[in-house]
This record gives sequence, C-alpha cells and structure tokens, in this order.
Amino acid sequence: MSKRLPGGHTAHVDTFAADNLPPLEALPKFDFDGLPILRSYPDRINAGAELLDQMCVTGFGDNPVLHYEETTWTYNELRAISDRIAKVLVEDQGLIPGNRVLLRSANNPMLVACWCAVLKAGGICVTTMQLLRARELNYIVKKAEIKHALCDITLADEMQKTCQHTPDLRDPLYFTATGDGEVSLDCAIASKTGGFDNCDTAADDTALIAFTSGTTGSPKATMHFHRDIMAMTDCFPRSFAMAEPHDIFTGTPPLAFTFGLGGLTCFPMRFGASTRFFPDPLRPEDMMAAIERYKITGLYTAPTMYRQLADLANDYDISSLKKCVSAGETLPKATWEAFFNATGIPIVDGLGSTEMIHIFVSASPSEMRAGFTGRAIPGYRAKVVDEEGKELPPNTPGLLAVQGPTGCRYLADDRQAQYVKDGWNYPGDVYQMDEDGYFKYIARADDMIISAGYNIAGPEVENALLDHEAVSECAVVGKPDKKRTNIVKAFVVLRMGFDADVETAKILQDYVKNEIAPYKYPREIEFVGELPKTETGKLQRFRLRDKT
Repeated sequence: MSKRLPGGHTAHVDTFAADNLPPLEALPKFDFDGLPILRSYPDRINAGAELLDQMCVTGFGDNPVLHYEETTWTYNELRAISDRIAKVLVEDQGLIPGNRVLLRSANNPMLVACWCAVLKAGGICVTTMQLLRARELNYIVKKAEIKHALCDITLADEMQKTCQHTPDLRDPLYFTATGDGEVSLDCAIASKTGGFDNCDTAADDTALIAFTSGTTGSPKATMHFHRDIMAMTDCFPRSFAMAEPHDIFTGTPPLAFTFGLGGLTCFPMRFGASTRFFPDPLRPEDMMAAIERYKITGLYTAPTMYRQLADLANDYDISSLKKCVSAGETLPKATWEAFFNATGIPIVDGLGSTEMIHIFVSASPSEMRAGFTGRAIPGYRAKVVDEEGKELPPNTPGLLAVQGPTGCRYLADDRQAQYVKDGWNYPGDVYQMDEDGYFKYIARADDMIISAGYNIAGPEVENALLDHEAVSECAVVGKPDKKRTNIVKAFVVLRMGFDADVETAKILQDYVKNEIAPYKYPREIEFVGELPKTETGKLQRFRLRDKT
C-alpha cells in the first residue's frame, strides 16, 4: 500500500485538488497499521469501480442494490446506468479527470448512479443538500471551482439561480429519480451504450469534496481520497458486521452528509446489501410503516428520530430490524434506554465528522453502553488531552484527539491548523474516557449548534440576519430543547424604525429561510437593546447562553 504524500503520480489532469491540499506539515498523521485490510489496498484504486464493478464481478451482479417505490435496481443495472452517465460526462460534457462535479438531489437511485459515474470517470464528487439555496451554492461552486453539475429536476429553480452568478459553471444536466424521464441527463444516457473504461485513479487522488459549516460561518471544504472511501467501509461496518448481503437499509441523512453517504450507499454496496429510498422525508409513523412493509433490517438516523420511534414500537411489526446506528449528535442515555426497552435493539452510537469522513468512535451492538459513545473503532486510536495536548487521566474531561487511516484535509483553508495539531485530529468535542477506553460526551468545544442531527454554524445564521435592513446587530446560540436537543436562538438589536414584536420576528425568520437552508433559521428570536461584549468589543456568547 502506497502511503505517498501529495506530489506522486496522479490520474488527475485537472490538478486543482492536489494543488490546494494543506502543506505537508499541516496534515495529520495517517495510520494504516490498525487493520490488515488497510495495508492491502493497491497503489491505484477507483472507489466507484471497487464498490460497484467489483461487486458485479464477484457474484453480486443480480442482487438488488437500490429500491425506490416500485423500482428496484440490481448491481448490474446500476453499473450499466453509471457507465452511461460517465460516458455523457466525458464524451458530451468534456469532463477530464480531476474536474469537480456538483451533485444536487434528494436521496434516490439516480443520485447514487451519478456519484458512482463521477468517480469512475475520474471526477470529484461535490454532493450538496437539497435544501441549500443559491446563496450557499454560489460559495460552494466558487470555492471548489466547479464547472459541471448534475441536478434532480425538482431542484432546478435554485440551480438556475446559481448558474446566473457562476458563469464558469456549465449548464446543468437534469435527471429524474429513476432516470427514465424526459429531461436532459435522462435523454442523454438513453442514447449511450453500456460499458465504460474506468479512470485509473491513484489511491490518493481526491474522490470527493464535502462541505461542512465551521464556527466562523463560512463552510469548510474537506477533501477525501479514493482510499479514504474504502477505509470508511472497512473500519466501522466490517469490524462490527454492520452490513451483510441480506440487509436492506434505510435512513434519514442525505448523501451529502458523509454519515448518509457511508451508511446508505458505501457500506451496503461494499458488502452486497441494498438500500431503500423514499420520495419524501419520512415522519416517524411513516418510518415504522416502511420498516414493517419492506422488512428493513438496518436504520441510520439521528437521536431525535429514535426518541419518537420508541413511542411507536408497539404499534408496528418491526421484527426485521436488527441494526440501528445513530450519529449527527450525541445519543442521550434516556433515548438509548427507551428504544432498547421498546424494541430490544441496542442502538449503535457513532462519533464521526465530515473531516474524518465517517465514524471513528463507536462499539458493536453487544458492547454498547448507554450514555457512552463507545471506544476508538478498529483502525483508529483516540485520547483525551488538555489544551497543551497532554493526555489526561481517566474520567477527566478534555479535548478529543484522533488518528487513523483518514483525517482532515481542508481545501485551501487556514483553519486546518485549528483541526490538526501535532499530527492529531481535533474534532472539537469535549469528552472523558473511562478506564475501559469508553468515551463519554461532555460538550462541543466551539459554537456549533447541533439541532435534530444537523450541524448549524451560529455565525452563518448571524450573517444571514445581518443582511436584513432591520437588523443592526445579532448573535446566535443554541438553546436546549427536549425534542431537537437544541434550537437556534437569535438575540437581535434592531435598527431605528423597526418594532420589536412578533411580526418583525416572523419577517426575520422567513427571510433567513429564504437565504440559507430552512432548517438553520432561528426558531426563537429575542430582541435586545445591546449585546454583551468585552472591553475590546468581542461578543460574550457565554452570557447569552446563560439566558437560554
């Protein structure tokens, strides 16, 4: 296995990603010795081909891989469609290896086909959440210098608005959920024959760029190699037998979240399993009905959903369900116990991050402990340290530090130094570890607000509010909430001439919903005369949190 550093032989003709990697001294230490399979990866690997073509070759071709309403695709069918999409990208759109491709869609079969096609063609996937507005997409397109886009036709409005402000972006190709409609990409692939000569990518060529919001408000772009995608499939699910050929998975996280990408696409495909997607987001009652009807065996969702599912367990036959994984926010002990008591299923809690691509602290179902996230999973190591990086004794709260086969690589971002220190990744969580190596969550170490499984950067919401003519100053914090863990609360200083009333609050809330993803809007607004600050003018958010 080549562990070469950037600068070696690459398949990328467009070297934008490699050119914008952090300097060598700013990278974390990558460890491939934790598991034998990590050391077995060849120097050249294409994750799209490995997860799809290789499964067809090794006997899974006729097995189902994706379900959507009445449609089911086998691995062979997904391969054929992905190959035709790859041909469209290369032959018709002029994609060259290393080009970034924006993917816009809800979870559906064509999104998976497009994702595989981009990798097989040597492109770099930049998958975005369907809720993002043009304002947010513009930043992503410009930051990653994206020239190609594949978009679900239902999201065309915001996509077109984005194109108006990003002239370097080619006209997007549009698709329907199962690729059999009459829109541009559907028609283009219908004219192509099957078969595609996959790009011979290096194991450490960039395969995807995933955006995450940081505490400064401007999203950070994290770069992951082809081998990183394979490593996430071979550490967590393989170590704990969390995906087997007979499994049928479903869940709520979008594939734009690496939590969803792993749990609902890469993990099942690595082991010959299948995933069922749905046209619309599932309410708790719908989720239980789907598990019963389709004999779902595996579920990936956030603690807020598990809380609600526990109350419904007696009303549905969910005897098929065996594997439940929670991530996105800490899993409260009470939620774990309520779901276990109602179903007999131990939820597997997982701590991961976009920077690390997926879960690095967890445990097998039989080893989960209520109130604990778990231990460093095979392939990774973790410790709790003080502000100086010195390891702390058991049961002492401190900063979590992690090393393994994956790690943080921000695209051209000075904040790399905040996440990586002395070769260790610092996800920004305060944990404590007991004598058995089990990690217990204490708090976030930054201003990220985790609400219903979504990471929301307070400064991003503040920036949107400040663009409204009524707002003079504002500050956003998380307010504890029983249903959502936290909600976004905004403290707003109004300009002269605007009334501090319910109507103004509603106007500001609607404004934010239209400027950034709606789930980020402040569910509570408190109008204040001034914001607490230090003598140097620095905002004292802790004083605002005390008021919540």
